[in-house]
Amino acid sequence: MLNYVNLDFLKRYVIIFFVEIIGGVSNLSKSDAIQMEGVVEDIASNAFKVKLTNGAYVRATLAGKLRIHHIRILPGDKVTVEISPYDLTNGRIVYRNK
Repeated sequence: MLNYVNLDFLKRYVIIFFVEIIGGVSNLSKSDAIQMEGVVEDIASNAFKVKLTNGAYVRATLAGKLRIHHIRILPGDKVTVEISPYDLTNGRIVYRNK
């Protein structure tokens, strides 16, 4: 029986595997960030815990435009998260879905 830690590791391994299929990390640029949908579950002072559609958890912060325009993010909001292919555990919230 798989516990939570092993399952989380497998999900990250699958993401890394797909990044390697598309040509490896060295061929990716800043514009090649991975965009995924997710739901905000927990809020710390400046960071949000977002559960992605594939079940993985990401620590995300607000993007510049959301911060400038004082867009409120609450637990349960559906958001779009940009994840760097170099660090799959941190992300940036770029859009709050209606």
